[in-house]
Amino acid sequence: MADKYLLRITAGPSYDPSTHQTVQVNTPHPTKISSQHCDAALTVRIQNYHGLPPNSPPTCPYFSTAAHQHDQYSISFSLRPHSSIPGPALVFGNDFDHPIRDRLPPGFNTALGIVKWAIDPGLDGDAYADKPYLYGAAGSSLNILRVGEKAEGWEAGVESVQGEEEGFVEGAEGEGMEWRKESGMPDTAAERKKWFLKKGGGAEKLVWEEGRVFHCDFFNPYLDFNNFALKLPGFSLPFISYLGGEDFLRYVLKNKDTGDVLLVVVFTLLSKDEVDEEEVKKAESVQQGKGEGTKEEKIEDPDEGVD
Repeated sequence: MADKYLLRITAGPSYDPSTHQTVQVNTPHPTKISSQHCDAALTVRIQNYHGLPPNSPPTCPYFSTAAHQHDQYSISFSLRPHSSIPGPALVFGNDFDHPIRDRLPPGFNTALGIVKWAIDPGLDGDAYADKPYLYGAAGSSLNILRVGEKAEGWEAGVESVQGEEEGFVEGAEGEGMEWRKESGMPDTAAERKKWFLKKGGGAEKLVWEEGRVFHCDFFNPYLDFNNFALKLPGFSLPFISYLGGEDFLRYVLKNKDTGDVLLVVVFTLLSKDEVDEEEVKKAESVQQGKGEGTKEEKIEDPDEGVD
């Protein structure tokens, strides 16, 4: 059934689709997003990608590195908030504008329990609400958090390192090293997550400082977008049969205290019948070419030639 669909990834500064742009998946060209709340540069990587734009590479060097050879996807972004946000207030996760309780597959609660136990103990939400959500505090949910320097704009910090194909690593750079140390944040990702979730720990100390650049990466080996399945330790859940006609999956970075939305990334599953025939042929050609030595079409840098 999976071969009847294509993925399209869009992103923007709000829930409104009219503010979104198509993301160039598996390329070193970040999607730039600016609003009254932040500047951001987004990179989305998906292993064995089969989707739009039709000339998208099926993979990228990121998945060949030792740190990510088992991962299935990555949502990576550099963030420069325009106002400071308390540590616990900044959340990252999934939400919907419509109920999904009638479409949740058998075994959903089991899968959620495994996720909270094995992946992110800080997850909180209600999948059975009229507007379901599942958020985790960014300080503990993000796999990688690299603290950068304070910056005055894009070129000063947000997009300067987003083209690195190997991905971000936990830590800090420049005077961000001293900032991380003074905040009490541990050096490793695993210890940083524990520190943030610990009572009286990082959640009360961390502030997402106005003007400072934070480099983040969210990834895991559990969502297989090629076969449309959730694969957890000891548990596998194919979800394609339970999808409706709305947005397939939406990731949101927001301030839960104020409701301000900083970043929205939407993974939309499209039937090939909904997509222009020529685009379908191009997408299928690229997918087949990954194993046949077919030359991939070059994706042009949208900023190339622009001063």
